[in-house]
Amino acid sequence: MSLDSVTLYQEAADFIKSKVPAASLPQIAIICGSGLGGLADTIDQDKIVLKYTEIPGFVTSTVAGHAGQFVFGKLSGKNVVCMQGRFHSYEGHSQKQCVFPVRVLRLLGVETLI
Repeated sequence: MSLDSVTLYQEAADFIKSKVPAASLPQIAIICGSGLGGLADTIDQDKIVLKYTEIPGFVTSTVAGHAGQFVFGKLSGKNVVCMQGRFHSYEGHSQKQCVFPVRVLRLLGVETLI
């Protein structure tokens, strides 16, 4: 991993931390695939939505039904983040771009990935 990559991951994490209060940062992340994006709609407490296009280093998902956003908040009393949409190599994205969000989530303190 190059220094530029590490810097970009940290830049993205810092941007997210500037938008999400420290007390709301998640330990659990849920990657919602096709047809599962509605799970994020059940987050009704402390909800914060960040579009991928706002976050440094993130690419745009082109798959129909992928909203292309993080939804932070509480689900069953736990701080979580749902990824509504993800990136795929068949969309022309590199593997590095596809795993970028997961690495950023780890920098946010996520310990469990579903």
